[in-house]
Parts: sequence; structure tokens; C-alpha cells
Amino acid sequence: MKQRYAVVVLFALIVVSGLTSLTSYRTTEELLTADMDQALAKALDRQQSDVISADTIKVFNSYLQTSALRGRAVLAVDTKKGFRPRPQVSAATILSLSDQRPAMLLWSMAFLWGLFCLCQHRRRIAWGMYGGLALRDGRFVNAKGVEIKLTPMQQQLMEMLWQSPTHRLSKSAICDALWPKKEDASETLYTLIRRLKPIIEQNSDLKIEAERGKSYRLIYK
Repeated sequence: MKQRYAVVVLFALIVVSGLTSLTSYRTTEELLTADMDQALAKALDRQQSDVISADTIKVFNSYLQTSALRGRAVLAVDTKKGFRPRPQVSAATILSLSDQRPAMLLWSMAFLWGLFCLCQHRRRIAWGMYGGLALRDGRFVNAKGVEIKLTPMQQQLMEMLWQSPTHRLSKSAICDALWPKKEDASETLYTLIRRLKPIIEQNSDLKIEAERGKSYRLIYK
């Protein structure tokens, strides 16, 4: 897989994992809030008073339908609503009661994919790769180590572009090196480049780009 696609997959896994976790949290929060609201309404109706006491909290907990919530939910005084009691629960409790298994599975996949991407990146560095291409023992290979079949002239041109510090060569430099005895090798070079381009693009993340008809360079797509 090309490097940029691997990064896109990793980013997508992270986003989906986060959204799945958040959705589960919000859903659980809504359910717990509804449960606490009905429990508080019943508790206040039973004691017929808005005053919070130890008995109020005890009765409030007894009316909670979510057993795991009992003892974790608390009653606070809401000063914005005439000092009426308001049930609340910590974010940690909501998170612990939400179903995070799908999110954890996705997070695990994202972690493993991240390790895979890291290993691939380190392998590319170890192989001296550039854009999913490497020159090993005088042969060009792709990211999987498979040799790319090139004609002798294509091989020579690729080696020149590869070994250039900027991966860029002028048209005249290429013609002088490949066809030193030919007065005008422009058309021959054009044909060579035209046939080489699809091979490089199909086997790597690189492409050969012409710069104003004066030079060629090997760059990322």
C-alpha cells in the first residue's frame, strides 16, 4: 500500500474510534440523566419537599433503575433554579457505564495499523527508499522488494535522476550522458521519458515531471 493511503487509513481509524467512543458516552449520559431525573422526581414527590436530607438521598437511590448508578449519583443544589436539588454523576462514572467495547476494538485496530505504518516507514529508511522506490544492488525495487523491469536505457536514466542530490537533471545533461554523439537527442529523450513515466508511477509514489522543457525531476505524485 502506498504510504499516503496508509496514513489516510490510520487517520480514518482514529476519527471513527473517537466518534464511536463519544457516541456511546453521550447515549449513556442521556439514559442516566433520564433515570436520575425520574428517581429525583419520585423522591421529592414522596417527601413532598425540596429539602435534601440523608433520607432524600436514600430514597433517590432506591428509585434509580440503573443498579450500577446507585451510590454513584449525587444530589446538588442548583442555585439557578431556586435552590432546587439537581442530580449529577461524574464523567468517569458515565464512561465506565457506557459500552466502549466497539471503540476499544477500533482503537486497537488503529494502534496496530499505526505500528504497521511505523514498521513500513523504518523499512523504507533502512532500504534508502524514496517515494516507495529503492536502488539495491544496481536494481530498482518497489516497497515490497519486487524488482522493477527497466530497459538498459531506462535504467541508466533512472539512476541518473536517483543519484542526483535534488533528483533533478537538465535536458542537456541527460542527452550528453546518454547520447553523446547525437547532435539533437530531444525527440529520443522525449520518447524515453514517455515510456518510463507509467512504469515509475505504477510501481511507486513518484513521477517524472518536466520543468519548462529544460529539465526533468523525480518527485512525489
